Amino acid sequence: MDELEIDAVAEVDLVDPVFVEGLPGVGHVGSLAVEHLLEELEAESALVRRIYSREFPPQVSVEDGITELTCAEIHAVSVPDGRDVLLLTGDHQAQTNAGHYVLTDAFLDVAEAFGASEVYALGGVPTGELIEEYAVVGAVNDESLLDPLEEAGVEFREDEPAGGIVGVSGLLLGLGERRGFDAACLMGETSGYLVDPKSARAVLEVLETVLEFDLDYETLDERADEMEEVVGKIQEMEQQQQGMDVPTDDDLRYIG
Repeated sequence: MDELEIDAVAEVDLVDPVFVEGLPGVGHVGSLAVEHLLEELEAESALVRRIYSREFPPQVSVEDGITELTCAEIHAVSVPDGRDVLLLTGDHQAQTNAGHYVLTDAFLDVAEAFGASEVYALGGVPTGELIEEYAVVGAVNDESLLDPLEEAGVEFREDEPAGGIVGVSGLLLGLGERRGFDAACLMGETSGYLVDPKSARAVLEVLETVLEFDLDYETLDERADEMEEVVGKIQEMEQQQQGMDVPTDDDLRYIG
């Protein structure tokens, strides 16, 4: 196999589409968000591209005994009463720095081929502690994008996230700017050590406002309830192990 291969699964006509990335990252916020979008808009979606690369881990997924080589997928979605969307999903990011550049360029090639000029990268920003109110922190590659996102509830904070944005999410903004794409990264606050459906919902609610579509959140809320049970068990175990009456946020701080 070559270093990079793009399989054209289907061709569709899209009107002024937006490219939305949701690969695994902190709290799996971005991947949860895009998976929920696909689930809710399944009837209007079609798989259009599969991207294979030697930069992905050397493995296959297995479902009902059938294997499939690791890849990223791009789905085209015709959103009722909203803008068409290209959704990037996958179970892995690249394993090397060079691989992130190779794959991001490939993703932007597909976005460009379908006529997209606007990109949203979805992800999480770690707080290191359990939180109740989920803010969405943003970054953009052009100042003109600030006002509409602030009106949608996105917070732009000085020097945050600390250390910048790494991986595909960051490169979509950086490489996107060099190629003429308007790009923004929407990052839901999350503790950083658990899968976080609540943070994914906060990000999706911003995207709903910006792209003007409506979603149902029942299944995502059910996953959030399941995670609440997990958090409760963690707190109970820590209480038993440490002999404390009530665990504090400092006991649950994010490491990594």
